[in-house]
Amino acid sequence: MRRRDDRAVRPVNAETLRERAREFLSKNDPSGMDRLDFLRARFDAGLAWVHFPEGLGGFGAARELQTVVEAELEAAGAPDNDPRRIGIGLGMAAPTILAFGTDEQKQRLLRPLWTGEEVWCQLFSEPGAGSDLAAAGTRAVREGDGWRVTGQKVWTSSAHTARWGILLARTDPDLPKHAGLSYFVLDMTDPGVEVRPLRQITGEAEFNEVFMTQAWVPDSNRLGEVGEGWRVAQTTLMNERIAIGGRPTPREGGMVGAVAGTWRANPDRRTPELHDRLVDLWVRAEALRLAGIRLRQQLAVGSPGPEGSAMKLTFARLAQELSGFEVELLAEDGLRYDDWTLRRPDLVDFNGREAGYRYLRAKGNSIEGGTSEVLRNIIAERVLGLPAEPRVDTKVPWKDLPR
Repeated sequence: MRRRDDRAVRPVNAETLRERAREFLSKNDPSGMDRLDFLRARFDAGLAWVHFPEGLGGFGAARELQTVVEAELEAAGAPDNDPRRIGIGLGMAAPTILAFGTDEQKQRLLRPLWTGEEVWCQLFSEPGAGSDLAAAGTRAVREGDGWRVTGQKVWTSSAHTARWGILLARTDPDLPKHAGLSYFVLDMTDPGVEVRPLRQITGEAEFNEVFMTQAWVPDSNRLGEVGEGWRVAQTTLMNERIAIGGRPTPREGGMVGAVAGTWRANPDRRTPELHDRLVDLWVRAEALRLAGIRLRQQLAVGSPGPEGSAMKLTFARLAQELSGFEVELLAEDGLRYDDWTLRRPDLVDFNGREAGYRYLRAKGNSIEGGTSEVLRNIIAERVLGLPAEPRVDTKVPWKDLPR
């Protein structure tokens, strides 16, 4: 009788993961391997995201044990998968595929998503359905073994570089708005898909609008059942808010680090009043960082809930207050912003830019990933248990709603 691998029956804890990471590195020297080959091998070894199931980049371990693997790989000088560039895929698409995808979809989509070979975007918001996402009107009409999709999406990050898009579309306009939606994976290279840049206040076109004209989606690219799109989308949205507001950062990382650097570099501009305000902002940023750690610990033992909305809401407000403080500190120098070139960046970098850019770009934080107004409603109703706002359109067929 063939003996089972002793490791297969051992519990996956920090020590076993550390051993597996070291064993992997002994066979895959990052200094002598092609970057993409290394990332593919890491996924296949189960060291990509340890909380995912075996065969899908993980070991079914606790989420927080990922830090053990990252520490070993970082010490060995191993390349990462550039997570900021593929944040939508990692933070939003992957958890949704894991929760609702078929085995074939998981096997086909998750590996190139994690390695960064295929960039993802999110096709949710529309010109007439942003805060009220359930009112989305992009139509998906059944045709043979697939669907023809026609409509417009807006504020789509990474659409200009994306291979795939997670798409919410209306498959039955005769049902109420929440019930007539379905969720698809759209091939962004389909000839029926057109991506146009949206120039922002910063001068960049980080976002896009996407037009779909009879774009083809095979039914095998549907996530969840027909009409189950709103339920599937909730998984995406809950993970999105954690991905934006609860991502791990070191102490004095992110916006507060950039502003603290400006403070240290300009001793002549300091006043006692500004000092007290910066200390208050720094303490709030640290409290938010620690709350993010706690939220991720809770996430390790369950699915994300409405608490992520509070993280994202606080993140947006604090980023805007910090960037406003920095402009005030620099006075007239804070108003200078010279780079109005129409660029289409792959990611947002608050640290590598001037104060004027940070101030302008932070305005979008209260819109992207759910507007602050909607997040306050979610917190009030689902966290605090306050009475829900009156809603008169939830039982009316979507086609009968005024638009």
